[in-house]
Amino acid sequence: MKEHRFTKEFFDFLSSSPTPFHAVSCMTDRFKKHGFQRLSEQETWKLKKGNRYFVVRDDGAIMAFCLNSDLEMNEGFRILGAHTDSPCLKIKPLPDINTLKYRQLGVEIYGGALLNPWFDRDLSIAGRVCCRMEDGALKIYLANFQRPILSIPSLAIHFDREANKNRSVNAQQHLTPLFSQTINDLFPDFKTILKEQIEDEHRITDIAEVLGFDMFCYDTQPPELLGLKNEFISASRLDNLLSCFIGVVAMVEAKPSGNCILICNNHEEIGSTSATGALGSLPSAFIERIVPDVLARRICLSRSFFISMDNAHAIHPNYMDKSDSNHQILLNRGPVIKINANQRYASDSFSNALFQILAKEIDIETQEFVMRNDMACGSTIGPLIASQLGIRTVDVGAPTLAMHSIRELTGSRDPYLLYQTVKHFLCRDHLPGDEGQ
Repeated sequence: MKEHRFTKEFFDFLSSSPTPFHAVSCMTDRFKKHGFQRLSEQETWKLKKGNRYFVVRDDGAIMAFCLNSDLEMNEGFRILGAHTDSPCLKIKPLPDINTLKYRQLGVEIYGGALLNPWFDRDLSIAGRVCCRMEDGALKIYLANFQRPILSIPSLAIHFDREANKNRSVNAQQHLTPLFSQTINDLFPDFKTILKEQIEDEHRITDIAEVLGFDMFCYDTQPPELLGLKNEFISASRLDNLLSCFIGVVAMVEAKPSGNCILICNNHEEIGSTSATGALGSLPSAFIERIVPDVLARRICLSRSFFISMDNAHAIHPNYMDKSDSNHQILLNRGPVIKINANQRYASDSFSNALFQILAKEIDIETQEFVMRNDMACGSTIGPLIASQLGIRTVDVGAPTLAMHSIRELTGSRDPYLLYQTVKHFLCRDHLPGDEGQ
């Protein structure tokens, strides 16, 4: 896929994926379009060499795999991993708040969100909704209001003259979005509004009531190229839908001779401890079904390699003292290999070297990130899945500024450079180092 088309489709994917559920829905559509067969965990799998499959769990996680060699898996798997969730504001179960004649919605903070950028934004709401139908059935629908319907207004500087020096955000008091102006006491509650939205969006009329929902606020501003020569991409949810999109496109565009897997977990931003998180059973349970024999599976995994993709910190030109002086990561200078002595990232010298070789073979340079010793290091799904499956792993990502903000920044070439590298990883006949195993 050419770079211009790749970027356009990436922007379309971001715009269509305001929540993990919408992201998985978009990935599902793409896999189906390219001949992947959907499997169900509630059924027996009858897998065949030469076929491509995918499985969705709880609407927010997806795993796809291609079986191109014998099911004995003599050469192991080439595995890509990412996560579907991003830090944001999530609507509370009983969100309706009436203040004077204003209707507001109560929210929780999901993940390690940078809070100040959420003020004075044109926000919408999207997610999934669980409904009891008139015939008694329980059905789940995706909902997306699309247009701006919320705002969190800042306090004017006239009421806080020290705002530019030391204003802090009280998460309970200051983050409640303005939703509407109640005209009378008959103003509908949020569940009623959700019901009407779903009926309109899905063109149905048989919802009895809304019983529950997972709804999230998101910025309605679309992804943009910016900079004098369009050097940058500004968008929401780059962490980590950028990696999800790269993984999906690599899986459908590559023509691998071996067996490959894409794992996109949910809930990485809140610790990965869930049925769809990297600490859950999703990776191991699915691989057990692909290779049921215990010994064959252990041999297969010992010959496998995992590329964990999650955005990496670029050096900030206004805060250069926050980065290690020997590891200055720049936008548009190639994928970043993430390294941590305490295994917050799963890269080691071998997996680092292997990834460098793959990149250099297609004339792509790499960068190496290490966090300063006096600052806490983040983590990824890499160490979690590596320890669970016992496979060699490298943590990599596209360099990013303003990570965990409502709007993040990466280089306009960075997604494509990472895509080219992981596609080459899937297609190479034998990985470097195989001869020594």
